[in-house]
Amino acid sequence: MQLLIKTFHGLEAVLAEEVKDLGGKNIELLRRAVSCEGDLKFLYMANHHLRTALKVLLPIEHFNARNEVELYNKTKQINWSKYLQLNQTFAIDPVVFSKTFTHSQYVGLKVKDAIVDQFRDKTGRRPDVDTQFPEVSINVHVSNNQVNISLDSSGESLHKRGYRRTGHPAPLNECLAAGMLLLAGWEPSIPLIDPMCGTGTILIEAAMMAAKIPPGVNRRKYLFMNWKDFDRDLWMSVVRSAKQSVEAPTVSIIGGDIDSQSIDLAKMGSLDFGLGRLIKLERIAFKSHLPKTKEGLLIFNPPYGERLREKDLNAMYQEIGDHLKANYNGFDAWILSSNTEAMKHIGLRPSQKLTLYNGPLECKFQQFNVYEGSLKKKEKGN
Repeated sequence: MQLLIKTFHGLEAVLAEEVKDLGGKNIELLRRAVSCEGDLKFLYMANHHLRTALKVLLPIEHFNARNEVELYNKTKQINWSKYLQLNQTFAIDPVVFSKTFTHSQYVGLKVKDAIVDQFRDKTGRRPDVDTQFPEVSINVHVSNNQVNISLDSSGESLHKRGYRRTGHPAPLNECLAAGMLLLAGWEPSIPLIDPMCGTGTILIEAAMMAAKIPPGVNRRKYLFMNWKDFDRDLWMSVVRSAKQSVEAPTVSIIGGDIDSQSIDLAKMGSLDFGLGRLIKLERIAFKSHLPKTKEGLLIFNPPYGERLREKDLNAMYQEIGDHLKANYNGFDAWILSSNTEAMKHIGLRPSQKLTLYNGPLECKFQQFNVYEGSLKKKEKGN
């Protein structure tokens, strides 16, 4: 079967590698998505294992629609009884980029009308709509006049692992954190530090990778479980196999943050997943955080400026650069920030610049190689 797996901008390549490692075939990189082929077992595994995936969609129809009448008629021609039972609730998830169809909710309404009218014409009854907790979710993607209709096999976004606690003003998305680790080339053998860890998302994702714990380990519900062809035995075999692959690795994963509440939330999240022994957390200011190994990898997400004045923010980023050059010789540092002006004050030349999105914010994910003499070079240039 053909599958469409959604992700964030900038993570398409690492998602494609995940899909390949999991056994996907004929992989194609798309905008914020990866297309591939796989059987029913692969669909189950994709939902359970992929760390940078947001949704796994099963395309069922595509066509051109020049207006709302064509959209309605061509949607109604699909045999919806193959995908939806009369006693099931459903919802439409419309995504629209079109000059013809300018309102996504109106597209969703026309598709919904076509489906319920087909059932009413055939049976005299219609399935109910439930926008909050549907048993079947139908994704409608419109690009100009091209309409693609898919079944959502995932339901709730796959980034929701289950360890996130409320109470932090700027949490990092779990899929984005996993993608950052993969883009940075982190492996469990490499000491990892997040000196501004917040609630510990990057660290928890790293520990789950190291222990080979699937991101869906605590998830109990996917929408594919409501499909007619759901194979419970096959699904349980996927879950059992994943549990048998879990390891107890020896790793160095260290996090620090100046905010005590964030550290408490990070500890609770790591303990919920049994990762407490893999992650060392400490309430500590960045300028006091010193490495415990001779080399390794730093990945962190400093404040962007929402609550800081420009002058203070630039000074903070300069302090980051000075601290790295003075104390982290031999390390690679990857920093995510939406404030490109403040990033210039780090005082190191980035070896890589990648564009990612943290929510609606366009960010640069930059790699800095910290070598001996970096500080001297800067002082010589002054």
